[in-house]
Amino acid sequence: MARTLPSVDVVFVGMGFTAAIIARELKDSSVKMVGLERGRARNTVPDFQSPAMHDELAFAVRHGLMQDLSQETVTFRNTPDQKALPMRQLGSFLPGTDLGGAGVHWNGQTFRFQPEDFRMRSHHEERYGRDIIAEELTIQDWGLTYEDLERHYDRFEYLLGVGGYAGNVGGEIRPGGNPFEAKRSRDYPNPPTAPAYLGVLFAKAAMELGYTPYQVPSSNMTRAYTNPEGVRLEPCMVCGYCERFGCEHFAKSSPQTTLLPVVLQQANFALRTNAHVTRVNLTPDGKHATGVTYIDLATGQETIQPAELVVLSAFAFHNPRLMLLSGIGKSYDPSTGEGNVGRNYAYQTMGSVSLFYDEDVALNQFMGAGALGTVISDYAGDNFDHSKLGFIGGAYICAYTTGARPIEYHPVPPGTPRWGLPWKQAVARYYNHTGGLQVHGQSCARRTNYVDLDPTYKDAFGQPLLRITFDFPENDLRMSHYVTDRAGEIAERMGAPQIVVNPRTAPYSVVPYQTTHNTGGAIMGADPKTSACNRYGQSWDVPNVFVTGTALFPQNASYNPTDTVGALAYWTADAIKTRYLSSPAPLVQP
Repeated sequence: MARTLPSVDVVFVGMGFTAAIIARELKDSSVKMVGLERGRARNTVPDFQSPAMHDELAFAVRHGLMQDLSQETVTFRNTPDQKALPMRQLGSFLPGTDLGGAGVHWNGQTFRFQPEDFRMRSHHEERYGRDIIAEELTIQDWGLTYEDLERHYDRFEYLLGVGGYAGNVGGEIRPGGNPFEAKRSRDYPNPPTAPAYLGVLFAKAAMELGYTPYQVPSSNMTRAYTNPEGVRLEPCMVCGYCERFGCEHFAKSSPQTTLLPVVLQQANFALRTNAHVTRVNLTPDGKHATGVTYIDLATGQETIQPAELVVLSAFAFHNPRLMLLSGIGKSYDPSTGEGNVGRNYAYQTMGSVSLFYDEDVALNQFMGAGALGTVISDYAGDNFDHSKLGFIGGAYICAYTTGARPIEYHPVPPGTPRWGLPWKQAVARYYNHTGGLQVHGQSCARRTNYVDLDPTYKDAFGQPLLRITFDFPENDLRMSHYVTDRAGEIAERMGAPQIVVNPRTAPYSVVPYQTTHNTGGAIMGADPKTSACNRYGQSWDVPNVFVTGTALFPQNASYNPTDTVGALAYWTADAIKTRYLSSPAPLVQP
């Protein structure tokens, strides 16, 4: 029999960046909050310290910071007419687990989205006409604008201590930054990273072709920094262990290094770990949440946590899954286009170029950091004319130096045997003499790309798994080929005798890693028929449920999503604090 706990004002499902932001914004209120985290507590000390945290086998190969697929996974298929099968091994994306979630093992690449990203359909129809958008694409506007989020972007970047050089401050375009970025109110709080050697080669070649390179905005600290919450971060040691790892040096911005130290000290906040939420509890009419039910993983006890407000702040696709399991909203049906939960699942469309240098060019990529990169945005979003190209959207092109760890990094040119002495000799020959360009592309929503509940497979608790149906639309494949070809032109000028151009091809596979930028499923918008949440992340169907994170994205942009996730969290926190708590009701645009 389930036990029922005393009621609280706010319950968070998942304790990463977004939950920590909202909890901190409510610190001075009388609101009583509980954060439920299904994993265990992890902290920089002792959990992320070396030499244990530099165990590539444990964390990069065996995914020690990631979701346990033996307890809960997803099923996958490319098209609705296929049978979905469970992911038995992590591959294409890496959902985090434990306190801090994916914010622990991210790289720290911290880009803002562009104004047209928030008006995706309107912008393209206004500039090019309706015919430029393929019929199968279900892209739509977000229901808010860049201008709505600018001050919240600023707050998040100062919380993280982002290092960069702004290209547009107050409308002034500044050489050395991104000339395509939207106007920002002030510069980054810290200076940019110093470019790696691969970045220097890339910048020189890009400028010779008329492009405008700049350093990637980095949440790996470029100097010691104390954020507005009084939490101190230390300079990055360029150790090459960012992605898939926690940072031992307090040098990568994460929930543990920016907010959790102060949130956990708040008198009105309590953290509860090993709490696996199974549903949001609703009133009989299904229009109001009364709290959540979770399993205490330490004891197996089913527990009811009553609450006045429920915030779904878990990883991307966990939020729409919990909505579907709880009966919040209507499940999307691609055959009719009806339903507001599960629609517009999107990802990231990745391409690459490999550069194989002679032995006199030593790139030393083992000295890396998650956001150490030199980038051009000339082909991101709508920064170039699409009128005669047959697609919309774009990608940034970047020379990253994130670390060349010995188990997973062994680049060899095409034609190399896949095993044996010749393979070993090639690995030794090319290990320190190979670089790569990343083509980081937009992902347009498509009518047949969505998530729903699997009718066959269940998790360890007897609940239906989330089913992902996804493949790259033709639009995105054309975009990837076009921009990856431009990356190949830059690579040809970088002096490598051999280059290999790798645009994205179909079908999408969940086996090789690509990115952990899963988006959509509980998207925000202005119409409850085509979105699960309003512009504040508030459920249209159950107004005392709010959603955070990339599940809100109607489609994905060229840039990495974390900066926008943080800005949206501050935006939602402001709406809850200044409007919802004093008058609990559906929020409307002033």
